[in-house]
Amino acid sequence: MLDPKLLRESPDLVRAAIAKKHLDVDVEALLTLDAAWRGQLQQVESLRAAQKAANTEMAKLPKGSPEFIAKVQEMKAVSTQVKEADVVLGETEARLKQAMMTLPNLPHASVPEGRTPEDNVVFATWGDVATLSPHAKPHWEIAGFEKLFDFARGSKVTGAGFPFYIGDAARIVRALLHFFLDENGKAGYVEVNPPIFVNAASATATGQLPDKEGQMYEAVADGFYAVPTAEVPLTNFFRDEILDEAALPVKRCAYTPCFRREAGSYGKDVRGLNRLHQFDKVELLKWVHPSSSYDELDALRGDAENLLRKLGLPYRVLLMCGGDLGFSQSKKYDLEVWSAGQKRWLEVSSCSNFETFQARRAQIRFRNADGKPELVHTLNGSGLAVPRVLAALLENNLQPDGRVKIPAVLVPYFGKEYLTFA
Repeated sequence: MLDPKLLRESPDLVRAAIAKKHLDVDVEALLTLDAAWRGQLQQVESLRAAQKAANTEMAKLPKGSPEFIAKVQEMKAVSTQVKEADVVLGETEARLKQAMMTLPNLPHASVPEGRTPEDNVVFATWGDVATLSPHAKPHWEIAGFEKLFDFARGSKVTGAGFPFYIGDAARIVRALLHFFLDENGKAGYVEVNPPIFVNAASATATGQLPDKEGQMYEAVADGFYAVPTAEVPLTNFFRDEILDEAALPVKRCAYTPCFRREAGSYGKDVRGLNRLHQFDKVELLKWVHPSSSYDELDALRGDAENLLRKLGLPYRVLLMCGGDLGFSQSKKYDLEVWSAGQKRWLEVSSCSNFETFQARRAQIRFRNADGKPELVHTLNGSGLAVPRVLAALLENNLQPDGRVKIPAVLVPYFGKEYLTFA
């Protein structure tokens, strides 16, 4: 959420931010509502001042005197006015708070202009796609794929996008998760095992509500949401708390299954492991000092990139343009691996800086050198999401005999050098 003071004092800056993200928000209506709230607040404060002054005068009058009785009647009238004005003020404040939720975060100055994914900027690349397996094919076309990744039975048990992983498939998923967690631990992230259901307050703090409710699975009877990413419970760990400045940055990582309805997804992007409703992911999260948050973003991105390098997966880094940035982010990089069988890039991580946007909603602060509470900056990134990493490993490392060669760093976790479909 943006600082209301920023909207009042720099409305053109907010308009420019909305324009850069190509979103439709009625800023004028917000300014009108904010002005109405401030006017009503001033009225309530004036009435309360009158109430206080009348109390002071009453204390000086003899009880039971005509002046005292008149002042009591005056006080009753003012008290009624205060109660009525308070109700109106509360209603306006609630509408204003809800309307403020529709304001996107301001994009950082380094975010490029653009409306669509085609306008994203290739920031960096690593690896040589020409050296990958000449036998590569889309992973769902590999002979025996359905024996290890049983989409048919998963669909029977739950629905489309909920596969069973069997044998080597289950072991390679476990191996990847252990590898990711171990490597992130070496990079200084403290591992956390968080809840996989969150309440509405938590989802609102991170920006999933009121923007993405249609993409989440909801336990209606309890008002809980299955986590679309571990970002949500992790970020809320410090909600309504004040951290020590000396403790910053705080770095955490967590594995969770993730649940996304993926409403509106269709076509070739949903084949095989490309887009699932339930998948496994390790998330990286940082709470940092505002003065160092963009250096910390670069470091976070580097930690995610390091995992791809160790797996030998060619990848590219995209700097997202304004129109493809997302509602809550100030700046975002996407990491995409090359899928040799599909001959396309697959996103496996997004590394984002939210600045104070989430921290303001969640009231996560630190006490600065002057002893005053100040909002932290929050950052997160996938480190990494399993399904598309696995899809690239299967395709890029496919051997002539149909086996898949396991990257050396994974062999100790997987227990053997090849994955077989027999």
